[in-house]
Amino acid sequence: PRFGEDAAVIAMGRNYLVAKSDPITFTADRLGWYAVNINANDIAVMGARPRWFLSVMLLPEKKTDRQLVESIFKDVQAACRRLSITVCGGHTEITAGLNRPLLIGHLLGEVAKKDLVLKSRLRAGDAILLTKGIALEGSAILAREKAAKLKKYFRAAWLKRVGNFIYKPGISVVPEALAAAQAARQTGGVHAMHDPTEGGLTGGLLELAAAGNVGLRVHAERIPVLPETRALAERLKFDPMALIASGSLLIAVAPREADKVIRALKRRKIAVAHIGEAVGKSAGVKIVERGSARRLCYPNQDEIARLI
Repeated sequence: PRFGEDAAVIAMGRNYLVAKSDPITFTADRLGWYAVNINANDIAVMGARPRWFLSVMLLPEKKTDRQLVESIFKDVQAACRRLSITVCGGHTEITAGLNRPLLIGHLLGEVAKKDLVLKSRLRAGDAILLTKGIALEGSAILAREKAAKLKKYFRAAWLKRVGNFIYKPGISVVPEALAAAQAARQTGGVHAMHDPTEGGLTGGLLELAAAGNVGLRVHAERIPVLPETRALAERLKFDPMALIASGSLLIAVAPREADKVIRALKRRKIAVAHIGEAVGKSAGVKIVERGSARRLCYPNQDEIARLI
């Protein structure tokens, strides 16, 4: 266990078993969908295919009915079907002292030993790629949780579309993680992958650098931010770089393999940008904006925690 590595790897026969646990605590909406995808992302960034899902669901007294339970499990089943994951166990109970449902997911995956991707293999000189756009998850949560306030400024159809960012472009990075690893498998050119979550892209970059024992130099103008996220940031006054960011994948790849990985992702209609490069650890993690470089610092709190 260490900062930036989010799953355990267990030697079992010919393959590695990759194990991950993560709770969903910041939203009660689409709880099952989040629980499956957030855990699956941390399996896939190690080059592993997510396989078996278990969940512990804690439900509030006097606020739980059959419809609530079934809606959460329907979301779990839908997310698992989409990723070819089997729901194989878990536990459900009504728990004293809760005001909303909590879901703790546990996911197992497997990968051939030669195909495991570890952030410790990140090297100075690696190209840093980023898929889709930043703050997809946070934008969706805000569009849902702040709908009453935001409807004064945005149309209902617009808010619904942003709220559906968890489905399209989607908070899952499993397809792009497995595609990137496959594209450079013969050369081992994908050295590290990471999905930014709490702390947004800023947190994700710092976690990636710490796990890889390198510095990073990132170019602000290359970072993809969807227009909807910019509109929400302007209205709610938040920094998109520090907003919870599941749905984006950071890929560190040998420079000679970067174009191959980019082409492989674009063939699957996955947007990707080359946002920077790994440098020596002593250079730190810096973002370059309008020709000036500044050091990135981990946010005191994710913007989602401040806003909700």
